[in-house]
Amino acid sequence: MSETHSHSASYVRREMLPQQDPPALQTGAVKWLRENLFSGWLNTILTILSIFVVYWVLAHILPWMLGGIWTADSLTECREIRDQLYGEGGREVACWAVLVDRWHQLLFGFYPDDSYWRPILSLIVFGAAVAPVLYESVSRKLLLLTPLAPFIIFWLLWGGTIWGPLAVLAGFVLGWAVFRFGEPVIGSLGATLAAILVPILYWLFAAGPIASGLSSALPIGIESVPSDDFGGFMLALVIGIAGIVLSLPLGIVLALGRQSDLFIVNKFSVIFIEVIRGVPLIVWLFTASLLLNYFLPPGTNFDLMLRVIIMVTLFSSAYIAEVVRGGLAALPRGQYEGADSLGLDYWQSMRLVILPQALKISIPGIVSTFIGLFKDTTLVVFIGLLDPIGFSNSIRASTDWNGVYWELFIFIGLCFFICCFSMSRYSQFLERKLRTDHR
Repeated sequence: MSETHSHSASYVRREMLPQQDPPALQTGAVKWLRENLFSGWLNTILTILSIFVVYWVLAHILPWMLGGIWTADSLTECREIRDQLYGEGGREVACWAVLVDRWHQLLFGFYPDDSYWRPILSLIVFGAAVAPVLYESVSRKLLLLTPLAPFIIFWLLWGGTIWGPLAVLAGFVLGWAVFRFGEPVIGSLGATLAAILVPILYWLFAAGPIASGLSSALPIGIESVPSDDFGGFMLALVIGIAGIVLSLPLGIVLALGRQSDLFIVNKFSVIFIEVIRGVPLIVWLFTASLLLNYFLPPGTNFDLMLRVIIMVTLFSSAYIAEVVRGGLAALPRGQYEGADSLGLDYWQSMRLVILPQALKISIPGIVSTFIGLFKDTTLVVFIGLLDPIGFSNSIRASTDWNGVYWELFIFIGLCFFICCFSMSRYSQFLERKLRTDHR
């Protein structure tokens, strides 16, 4: 009886309905617009106002940019061409000709024209060296180039004899050999200290004479370029990349030192970090430029660019140390106890268990510090180094281009934006790759 009733009831389905498309308002771009731009009366008003503001800005900027003049030898000639095209007193247009005329200075400074291939090749070598470190899909064979890249790039940029960089490289090989063969004899701590002291003594007393002797016997090298010829965006790249590469390991060491139970190591790390972070970078740059030579032996010629790289590295490492310390503090105590239960010593637990997790947590802060460091390279203009901002001032001081502003600053800003945006995107890629919560 119940079966007969179920067949006669109007609410009992006796056949499947055919599949239908979702309503037009609940799918695709229309759904996205309704949910994100027109979800309510306030959101709708703000969307309309935003569209009006964007339209007003683009309506004033795009004609100025797209109607710009690319061929002229001076700002006066630019204005004459503008008057011919749009009439005297017509609309204002950009004078991009200043970039065509002075692009080489904005990018390379006073670097010799016939040697532009050297910084370009250096950038290619750097990209090939860091690619296997940043991406797993890149061939592991390129890792052989990674430790050699700094010495190759230094030789390409500054030139001179090839034996100088090779003599410095030999110091690192010597330190590795001392640690490798000395650890079974004098222990891990003694081998570490010896691996630091022996290369320093070698660089101070033996590297120079060895390089000079080899250079006299086999004069192999390329034309030397002094640091005074460096400038433009190349200068910002050299200082920024060197600071980023050197400050990360130093910052990690300082973070570990600040958490160390050894009194001297802990207090030294705390004092270093707090003193460096408590003073603006521009003060340290002036210190590197004006005061550092007073603490060096008479007659010592310590390259200004090298002094700036050292100060920028130390400044950035103090901030990196605090970022990494935050990552270390975020780890639960069980991770440290788990490493101890596996029988790992301090350095093994840090290398295999603690630091990988702490660095993953610290990725946003580390990359943010790197981006800030790269942008802060423009401060070197105050100590006489001609970075892109410095060259823009020099270009505008000339009679040909006196009065050009926005064109130069837009170009410089675009160059910095490309580099900083690339670092930010890689940071997000790395966070997604290392994510373990599967959300």
